[in-house]
Amino acid sequence: MLDPCLVQSPRAEGDGLVVALGHPLLDDYLALVAARARPNTVLATAYDLKVFFSIIDKEPVEVEVADVLAFIKAQREPRHGTKVVRIEDGEAGLSARTIKRRLATIAGLYEYLIIRDDAGVTRNPVPRGLAVRRPGQRAVRGVPLIRAPRTLPRVIDPDQVDAFMRALRTHRDRAMVEAMLLGGLRRCEVLGLHLEDVRPGERRLFIADGKGGHQRLVPVSKRFFVTLADYLESERPEASSTGHVFVVLKGPRRGQPLSAAGLDEIVSGARKRAGIEHLTCHQLRHTCFTRLREAGMALEAIQAQAGHRSIESTRIYLHLANDWLAGEYRRAVEAIEAQAISGEL
Repeated sequence: MLDPCLVQSPRAEGDGLVVALGHPLLDDYLALVAARARPNTVLATAYDLKVFFSIIDKEPVEVEVADVLAFIKAQREPRHGTKVVRIEDGEAGLSARTIKRRLATIAGLYEYLIIRDDAGVTRNPVPRGLAVRRPGQRAVRGVPLIRAPRTLPRVIDPDQVDAFMRALRTHRDRAMVEAMLLGGLRRCEVLGLHLEDVRPGERRLFIADGKGGHQRLVPVSKRFFVTLADYLESERPEASSTGHVFVVLKGPRRGQPLSAAGLDEIVSGARKRAGIEHLTCHQLRHTCFTRLREAGMALEAIQAQAGHRSIESTRIYLHLANDWLAGEYRRAVEAIEAQAISGEL
């Protein structure tokens, strides 16, 4: 029986981490993932595998479709009591997105084991979907195993932005927030900025390691560069040996790169001081692109600014931009009404 235990250990040759679960097949798969994905993806994959094999206590070769269906049922069980549900979708168990991601992880593992051809696995136990039979036709897979609702991300209004910015205590903190709010950078992209990536003369930032390892060069408002200059001149420790732009300002880690947990703590603290109930780094990014779309920026330009591989990921900002849908509807109705009037004449 499996008893997976997530272990992280430093690599001998560098600062990276080796993530392992203590099972040869699972650890071989994690090594493959580590060779082609970012550290956070490796950790998420390892955790998903740990959860699955902790619930389905079998060797990988023994897992069947019924086990996967049982896993889905277990994941949908209430986590905090039957009366506690999420406001977004009214569900009590894990979100459909989380379960869908975990199933994708398990499916990826089994595709790997099938390709290996030495693990005794000949088929993937994760169904691609539920079969639908139409009259007079053979059954086809037409219904997704898990339906993940497409929900609109939250954005913050201008008054909240002003209150939040006033609650930030340093030029460093304001510069990081402005990079997300005015440039649409992801949290990891802000923390990954190096001094050579900053191009104040062009008012652009070079994103050397974006999502999926993709690079891009994005323009950012002059306001950000003014704040950044104040931080670099008056707050960033001169003795810092790192090339990262944003570093710790106090304590034993002074001068070392700021961590994701550190940035989250800064945002959380300012949010509470500003009296805002909910605000995250990703919300700042969503707010940026929503405002750019409302100001008339082309969807293709927002796609490039955001670093989206597919424009489908960018289309959501059409729905978040309040004026866009109202304006399109108004123009269409005016055209219809004009045709009706001309027809009467």
